[in-house]
Amino acid sequence: MPKTNVFCVGELLIDFVAENQGNDLSKATMFSKKAGGAPANVACAIAKLGGKSSFIGCVGNDPFGAFLLDTIKNEGVDISMVQRSETFTTLAFVSIAQDGERDFVFSRGADIELTYDSGVKKEMAKNIVHFGAATALLGGNLEETYSHFLFDSLCCDVFISFDPNFRGDLWKNNETTFIKKCLPYIEKSHLCKFSLEEAQLLSGKESIEEACSALHEMGATIITITLGKEGTFLSTTSNQITVQSIEVNPVDTTGAGDAFIGCLLYQISCLDHPSQVVDDFDHLKYMVEVANKAGALTTTNFGAIVSLPTQEQLKLS
Repeated sequence: MPKTNVFCVGELLIDFVAENQGNDLSKATMFSKKAGGAPANVACAIAKLGGKSSFIGCVGNDPFGAFLLDTIKNEGVDISMVQRSETFTTLAFVSIAQDGERDFVFSRGADIELTYDSGVKKEMAKNIVHFGAATALLGGNLEETYSHFLFDSLCCDVFISFDPNFRGDLWKNNETTFIKKCLPYIEKSHLCKFSLEEAQLLSGKESIEEACSALHEMGATIITITLGKEGTFLSTTSNQITVQSIEVNPVDTTGAGDAFIGCLLYQISCLDHPSQVVDDFDHLKYMVEVANKAGALTTTNFGAIVSLPTQEQLKLS
């Protein structure tokens, strides 16, 4: 049973997914509306497994914002800390290739308007905070609020999780700034989840082992590097291993990484204290195996939130 709550900070947005297969958005003519946003997906993944999760972000005071809040509330996510803005809800346009890989274009909106609420610090104390926003380091109120919550987490015995969610379209070849802004989160996080591209970019190293060594030197305690069908590379300061995944036929990889980290955080939230996960590598490896399964199953259907697995599917109950 969950012992701690997981607070997920960042964007909640509309994914408009191109209905025709192929990754060229210029040729798309029809789109389906889906709820998305990495930290919101993570919150839903945790709640769907029976965990306790709270989403902290901002959506527009418009029909899209209402749709998004209804969607994650129906999944069991606490939305009491969500803010509304007169700025239009953030949108993302997504196309999916035959192998399930995606192409993104963002239209930034209300997520940038999230303002700091000092009252949240008391709620976060001794729980888990997941910093997993793709848009949080792009400036504005959200970046300032993100930074405040990191400081609060350090002050009140919080287990910190970080997923940088690098999106090339958002950074427009300004990777140096992205790296600089990620460093404080890598330095202070107990758990970091990266793609291989992110690990190489942030570490400046080509090999996965050297990348992990550099990231540990920056301060990361536990590192997971997701490798798609190859599984996940798990690294601590004393152990490293590639944890295999299950074989599936992917149709949409949207949300797979979010399902992975959400499932891993759910399992950590069931410990008497989240920091216990650092001390038992074998148990951590088992948790990653289960999280790999969650990520893989999510790719077998279209849309992130609707595809997130249940306890029954993962055989956790």
